[in-house]
Amino acid sequence: MTPKIIEITADATLLIRHQVMWPNKPIDYVKLPKDDEGKHYGLFLDGKLISVISLFVNSGEAQFRKFATLKIFQGKGYGSLLLKEIMLIAKKKSITRIWCNARLNKSDFYTKFGMKETHKTYVKGGIDFIIMERFL
Repeated sequence: MTPKIIEITADATLLIRHQVMWPNKPIDYVKLPKDDEGKHYGLFLDGKLISVISLFVNSGEAQFRKFATLKIFQGKGYGSLLLKEIMLIAKKKSITRIWCNARLNKSDFYTKFGMKETHKTYVKGGIDFIIMERFL
């Protein structure tokens, strides 16, 4: 049961994005307009995709988006493994800043990875978000 992280297609992320983030919306709701410009990664456990994240690099900065882990695997460290890997990938690409739109109720999770809250917040679909960042 050793987790394996590999690059996957944008389409491969959709089911988990949908199930975890916006299950009451149509699946198209979890597609990103520029999904084709990002790099998408999945964490597999025994050959089963259980966690996904998408990384978008622009001008020396990177944003990770649509980070989701199947509910039955949450709280077991798999998402943390995937996020650590994304941080390493960003560092190898000489990224100076990595950021995300975090659900406010998940911001404590991101602080464990050295991410800091900014003053930028917004609401989408009735959910509060805050932009968090880390300088590498």
